[in-house]
Amino acid sequence: MKRKTIIYACLAIVVIAGIAAACIAHMLYHPLHPAETTYIYIDTDDTIDSVYHKVESTDADVSMTAMRWLTSYTHYDSRIRPGRYEVSTELNTLQLFRNLRNHHSLPISLVVPSVRTVNQLAGHLARQLMIDSVTIASQFNNPDVWQQQGYTRETFPALFIPDTYEVYWETDAERLIERLAQVNREFWTSDRLKKAKDIGLTTNEVVTLASIVDSETANNGEKARIAGLYMNRLHRGILLQSDPTVIFAVGDFSIRRVLNVHLQTTSPYNTYRVKGLPPGPIRIPSKAGIDAVLNYERNDYLYMCAKEDFSGTHNFAVSYAEHTANARRYIQALYARGIK
Repeated sequence: MKRKTIIYACLAIVVIAGIAAACIAHMLYHPLHPAETTYIYIDTDDTIDSVYHKVESTDADVSMTAMRWLTSYTHYDSRIRPGRYEVSTELNTLQLFRNLRNHHSLPISLVVPSVRTVNQLAGHLARQLMIDSVTIASQFNNPDVWQQQGYTRETFPALFIPDTYEVYWETDAERLIERLAQVNREFWTSDRLKKAKDIGLTTNEVVTLASIVDSETANNGEKARIAGLYMNRLHRGILLQSDPTVIFAVGDFSIRRVLNVHLQTTSPYNTYRVKGLPPGPIRIPSKAGIDAVLNYERNDYLYMCAKEDFSGTHNFAVSYAEHTANARRYIQALYARGIK
């Protein structure tokens, strides 16, 4: 009888152990099954409780009991790492925890847009990264950073090449600058550098002219022609007379029409008064704008005026008389629309 009791007790222990093992296995290895792949963003201010909250806020089937046990066993609460962590059907609770603990953060697709100023760019980037816009702007306006990257305050916007790049969400401002500098070096291939040399411009001058071209039109089909027009003026020593440079000099980007009072602005960026290119870009230009300058259209145009149909394209002219006729038609179209 005693022997049977021992056997039954052993069997009971085995069954209980089996059930416990099955429960533990279910908690650790059961797929998360979220409705769709989502991401948990852990930042430097997170505590273990806020991490738990972020995990629970997903619709995934995460075992929080297992998460807490694993945290206690590995002391994860003392080494929380910021990052962007995936929650998908391919993962289970144990894999998710290991990704968090081992800092298996996934990169984001960072969009670097073509914008007017580096401070605007800082705002755009901050909305995609863990760091805030003030921190990014502080780096963008730091003379030590300009010097380290080989720029000045005026030429620093030439560092940025608008596109989409992979970076880590938790990257800091210093590493962000290095990543963007790497992108710049990769953009300026030997072919592009040769083209810049062949047209007699430095890379910063190419970007500066591209910023004017981009400010003149959003139509990529016209950019090489406009670049050719400005190259003609540069070669002949004629004032560029670009309205966007005047708007930049005034500092009021709400100006819809440049008036004579604006043309009197004293600034190295006012190309109605100062010959040659401005000291730096008047915006962060697009790749299309830069390549339009490098491959500018060889033409004889010296003048352009917005078309009277408000299509966003331009009428081009070789002579001032032809340009005056084009301008007259455009001004009449403005008056017809009540724009003065």
